[in-house]
Amino acid sequence: MNTTPPAPFVAGTWRELLGPRSGPVALVLAGGVLLEASTVYLTTSLLPTIVADIGGEQFYAWTMTTFLVASVVTSMLVSRTLATRGSVAAYLTAFGLFGLGSVVCALAPSMPLLLLGRTVQGLGGGLLAGLGYALIQRALPERLWAKGVALVSAMWGVGNIVGPAVGGLFAQLDAWRLAFGALALVAALDMVLVVRVIPRLERSAQRQPLPVRSLVLLGAAVASVSVAGIFDVGGLVVAALVLGAVLVMGFVRHERRSSTSVLPAATFAPGSRLVWVYLAVAVLALGVGTEAFIPLVGQETGSMTPFLAGFLGAALSLGWSVVQVVSAGATRPPLVRAATVAGPAVLATGLLAFAALQVEGPSGLVVTGWFVVLFVAGSGIGLAFPHLSVAAFASTTDSDEGSKAAAGINTVLLIASAFSAALAGVLVTLGGDSLVTSARLLFGVFGAVALVGTLASVRAARVSGVREGAAAERS
Repeated sequence: MNTTPPAPFVAGTWRELLGPRSGPVALVLAGGVLLEASTVYLTTSLLPTIVADIGGEQFYAWTMTTFLVASVVTSMLVSRTLATRGSVAAYLTAFGLFGLGSVVCALAPSMPLLLLGRTVQGLGGGLLAGLGYALIQRALPERLWAKGVALVSAMWGVGNIVGPAVGGLFAQLDAWRLAFGALALVAALDMVLVVRVIPRLERSAQRQPLPVRSLVLLGAAVASVSVAGIFDVGGLVVAALVLGAVLVMGFVRHERRSSTSVLPAATFAPGSRLVWVYLAVAVLALGVGTEAFIPLVGQETGSMTPFLAGFLGAALSLGWSVVQVVSAGATRPPLVRAATVAGPAVLATGLLAFAALQVEGPSGLVVTGWFVVLFVAGSGIGLAFPHLSVAAFASTTDSDEGSKAAAGINTVLLIASAFSAALAGVLVTLGGDSLVTSARLLFGVFGAVALVGTLASVRAARVSGVREGAAAERS
C-alpha cells in the first residue's frame, strides 16, 4: 500500500504563462476574447454615425440583439466544434466568421445588410469567447488554469476601455467603415498566428450529435429578453421576460434528461455541485449588466463630461480585471474558498453603496466615492471568477466533458448578460423621470440579487478545492 502523501499543488507563475512556451497560446486565447468584447462597445460608439450615414434608426437596438443571439448559439457549439474539427480548425472557423462579418458590415449600404454582418460577426465571436475558456482547459497545464482564466476574462474589462475609445476615434473621423475593416484585418492576422502557435489537439473519436433542441430553446430565450429591451415598459416587456425565463427553464429541463446536451453531464448528476458553480458565475455576470447605465448616471446626475463618465463606466471592469490578477495567485484551499464565497458579497456591497450614494447635485467627494465603490463591486467579480472557472474545468477528467464544462462558463456569461441588460432597462424605466430614483432602484435590486447569490457561491466553494486534489492524484 502506497502511504506517500500526495504532492502539494504548485501553481504556475505569470512569467511561465506569458513566457515563450505558453505565451503565444495565451495571446491567441486572450486576443480572441478581446476581439469579441471590444466589438460590443466599439459598435455602440459607432452607431450614431452609422445611422446618420445609411439610415435604419428603427433597427438601432437590433444591432446588439442579432450579435448577442448569434454569439449565444455558437457558444453552445464550442465543445462540439473542438471535438469534430480540432483546435486549429475551430479557431480558423471562428476568426474567419468574425472577419467575414466585419467585411459585410464595412461594405453594408443599408441597415438590413449591416444586421446580417453583425449576425455573422456574432457567430464568430461566440466561438472565439468560448474557445478562449475551453482551450485553457486543454492547451495549458493545470497549474496555469487560474492565471489563464484571469488573463482571458480580463479582456472583457480591457474591451470596455478599448472598444469605446477606438469606436469614438473612428466616429470622430467619420470613418466607421474603416473601423470594421480594421477588425477584419485583425481577424486575418490572428488566423496566421493560430496556424503557427495553437497546438493541434486530438479530435474526439466519437461524433457528437448537434444539440438542436438546446440551441433553439436557449437562442429563443436570449432573443426574447433582448427584444424586451426594445419595448417601452408594459405588458409586452413583462411577456417577453416571462417567455425568456420559461424558455430557460425548458432548456434546463431538456439538458437534465437529454443525452445530447450543451452542458456537461456532471452538471445535473446526483451530488454534483457544478450547477452551483454556474449559478455563482451567473450572479457575477449579472453585476456587469449595470455597466451600460453607469455613464448615463455620471453625465446626467454627476455633470461629468462624456469622457470622464466613460471612465466611471469602466471602473467596475477595472476592479474585476485588476483584482482577479491577484486572486488567481491564491492556491491554498482555505484562501480559494474564502475568495469564492466573498466575491458575490463584495459585489453586492459595492452595488448597494453606489445606490446609497445617489443624490441630486452630488459633491466632488460623493462623485469620488462613486469611482471607489464601483471598483469595489468589480473586485468582487475578480475575487471569485478565476476559482469558479477552475472548479468547472476540474469537474471531470474526460476531455470532451471538460471542454463542455469550460465552454459552459462563457455560455452562462452571455445568457446572464442578456437577462441583466433587459432587467436593467426595465428598472431604469420604472424609476420614472428621476434618474436618481432609477439608479437607486437599479443598483439596489442588482445588489440584493448579488447578496442572495452568495448562497450559490458557498455551495460552489465546496468544489473549488478539486483542483488541488486532482492534481495530487495525477502527480
